[in-house]
Amino acid sequence: MLYGPHVAVEFDDRILAHLQVVIAAKLRRGESTLFSWRDSLDSGDGRTTVWLHPLMDIAFKYYGHRKPTINTAWIDALMLEANKPSGLQLVEEPGTPEGVPRGHHNPISASGQPAH
Repeated sequence: MLYGPHVAVEFDDRILAHLQVVIAAKLRRGESTLFSWRDSLDSGDGRTTVWLHPLMDIAFKYYGHRKPTINTAWIDALMLEANKPSGLQLVEEPGTPEGVPRGHHNPISASGQPAH
């Protein structure tokens, strides 16, 4: 996911598809919210929070060619989080034992492109 000129974070395509549904719904209604996630261990194991606003540029980059199946229970859980004062937080997908997913930062180079 690319947000503005300085933030790039990678999520699994399945996670990203669910985030896109929730974020697009909020932005389509003209609503702003915070979005927070835990960083992966190789990204420092911290937390990152961004302010999502309808006027900010956001892009969703998928690496697979197949569109993931959407779990409506997970959408509902994420939407509940997005409507809290603390904003959207990644939560565990209902019915899975994997735990709360983490994001992997992909630093933006001086050209504005993700650095590899």
